[in-house]
Amino acid sequence: MRTLNFAKRNFKEITRDPLSLIFAVILPLFLLFIFQQFNIPNESYNLENFTPGIVIFGFSFITLFTAMLISKDRTTSLLIRLAISPMTPKDYILGYMLSIIPIILIQNILFFILAICLGLSFSINIIWAILVSIIIAILFICIGIIIGSISSEKASSGISSIIVQLVCFTSGMYFPKETLGDVFGKICEYLPFESSLTILKGIMSNNLNSIKTRNVIIFVIYTVTALVISIAVFRKKMISDNK
Repeated sequence: MRTLNFAKRNFKEITRDPLSLIFAVILPLFLLFIFQQFNIPNESYNLENFTPGIVIFGFSFITLFTAMLISKDRTTSLLIRLAISPMTPKDYILGYMLSIIPIILIQNILFFILAICLGLSFSINIIWAILVSIIIAILFICIGIIIGSISSEKASSGISSIIVQLVCFTSGMYFPKETLGDVFGKICEYLPFESSLTILKGIMSNNLNSIKTRNVIIFVIYTVTALVISIAVFRKKMISDNK
């Protein structure tokens, strides 16, 4: 119950800044719409390929929201006041995650509605893609928790913007890694964003054979590692901030 109440409070805090929410949704929607008008002769910009890319791109803003929320809570000493409660760092992390899930669902539903209006064929695979995207989003939430725990409110937005750029250039949403050269292509393979996009794209297109074991392993390793680090860093900062 305490975790749910904390999640409700976090959701209210996020929605108090509607401009950021609108920016996080409108910008990806605009990119999805405008790139379909250009008729670019590249498979990456086909609706069935670019829509999952927009979903992953939208998750980079989830990192930004999470980082700013946690850094703000630290700045306002909210976490210091909450430290006297019986909640554990795991409860806090879960509370932050639960508050972000409604935003993720809103993002994805709007993205896919626009894609369908632009010509994407509706299938049950879209529903599966939305559900799997929630799991993928955990990685981005955990990254946001880590950034928010180690940086100030002003610095968190700048650091989070690095994640936005990494998603753009290493996920394959704009440029397939095959066109980026051997070195940069290998970097893309060992970062989680390309694997996240490949997984989501394979599920949406019902082409599970396109999802390699490497993609699943890399995604799982990064997600579990980010989750463990986020809990450890959050716990450490709560202790240090209370001294």
